[in-house]
Amino acid sequence: MPDLSFEVSEAARARPPVDLYRQPGVRVTSEAFIVAGRRFTIAELTQLTTARGPHDRLTLRAVAVTAAVLVGIGIALGYTGDLYRLPAATYAGLGLAAFVPVGLAVVGHRWRPPAYELWGRYQGSMVLLFSSDHERQFGQVTRALIRAREATRLGGLAYPLASDTPYEPMS
Repeated sequence: MPDLSFEVSEAARARPPVDLYRQPGVRVTSEAFIVAGRRFTIAELTQLTTARGPHDRLTLRAVAVTAAVLVGIGIALGYTGDLYRLPAATYAGLGLAAFVPVGLAVVGHRWRPPAYELWGRYQGSMVLLFSSDHERQFGQVTRALIRAREATRLGGLAYPLASDTPYEPMS
């Protein structure tokens, strides 16, 4: 029967933090989340949530201006009384022009999608921890942060139990 009472050396306890994700500007270790020069201690992060940021301002403005111009043209034609004398092609053109704001919104959403945001409670207040336009990078950072929180809750990654209890076959 293997002896389960073992001592851990101070050198094993004082290992440096384990990197879970490291890219320029973003680092997730077993002890801290560092992004854009800000440092968040993993033990103090709670209530992690993901969200999508606001839509691109240029797209919203283009849609609003186009819709306002089309409404203005419709109102102007209604007040002048020229709606009865317009040919059918003009009605078709006005009908198709009504879809321009929708097209602008779809194209703008495709070219400039809302950013992925990671929010969390840190030292008692909700803080935007990380934001990225790239879904893959956002997923990698989020998973690394979740792994770091789990490791902190379970006692840390700097001292894995498996490394100090070698496999001993049963006799």
